[in-house]
This record gives sequence, structure tokens and C-alpha cells, in this order.
Amino acid sequence: MTLKTSDLCDACNEALACALPFQGYGQRRAFAGTIRTIRCFEDIALMRSAVNQPGHGQVLVIDGGGSLARALFGDVMADIASRNGWAGLVINGVIRDSVEINGMDIGVKALGTVSRRGERTGAGEVDVPLHFGGITLTPGHRLVADEDGVIVLPAGVMEADIAVEDALAATAAYATTAGQPR
Repeated sequence: MTLKTSDLCDACNEALACALPFQGYGQRRAFAGTIRTIRCFEDIALMRSAVNQPGHGQVLVIDGGGSLARALFGDVMADIASRNGWAGLVINGVIRDSVEINGMDIGVKALGTVSRRGERTGAGEVDVPLHFGGITLTPGHRLVADEDGVIVLPAGVMEADIAVEDALAATAAYATTAGQPR
């Protein structure tokens, strides 16, 4: 059974939900992995370096400052990331080549698309805590993404560590008693 971000949030009050309206791209509409981070602004050089390394099922989180002017990820890098074993990417910014990426075995969450590619100056930082969407995304923490959004689990916690059964039962009980007099 695949755990949903909504169920994980219901069962774990410490799970942090990112409050950005991400769009999903790629064939993996749900993905999870240990966070690696990049902070850059309209620059793809650090991302190119990262996806060319073995991903080991990790999730690359890129904080592009929410810029909608230049794409921080495209089909060539998506192909490389997929072949190198990255579970997915979460981008506080935009991508390009969405049609091609949608045909690839990778998961991508981004704010949308734009045609112009980012610069290649190498400006930015790697493996630093990022702050966007009302949460902190810390390297080494676990990230879970699906069609409902992106969440970050507490340090050292994996999806399997969270008992969602009680939260699911409580939701089911509430649904069957909703609207009935108490």
C-alpha cells in the first residue's frame, strides 16, 4: 500500500506540509526519498552537477526563489536524473520540456513551466536548509510527494514508522457520523 501525504499528515502532527501550488510532472506522480538541496536563482549549473551524480533514491529539492522567468530543469536533465537513480525533484521555480518529462520515469514537482533555460554561472549553495512554502526542507530528512502535495517528515522518521491506521479509522468514523446529531 502506498501511503498518501494526507494520511501521513493526519497521523503525524510533526509532518510539515509545503504550502505551494506545485504541479506534477513525470510518470512518478508519487515519490519519496532523503532530501538533498540546492539554493540558486535562475541558474542550472549546480543542478546539472547534482543530477549527474548517483541519486540513490534521493529527492533533489531546488529553491529557485519562486522565479517564473527561467526554467531550472528540463528533459535532458530529467533523463540523466532518472538514469542516475534520483527518486524525484521538488522545485520552487519552473521547468521546461514538460511533455517529454511526462514520458519519463521520474517525479517532478514545480510551480509550472516556462520556455527559457536558466543561466549556467554556478551561483548558489548546496546541501543547506531551505525555507519555502512555510516549511524548512533540511538535507537528510525524508520527503514524501504525491498529487496532494509535498511533506517533510521529522528527523529520522520514515513513512513506515508512522501508524496511519488510527488516523484512517478516525476519518472513517467521522465520515459516517457527520451530519448526525450528537
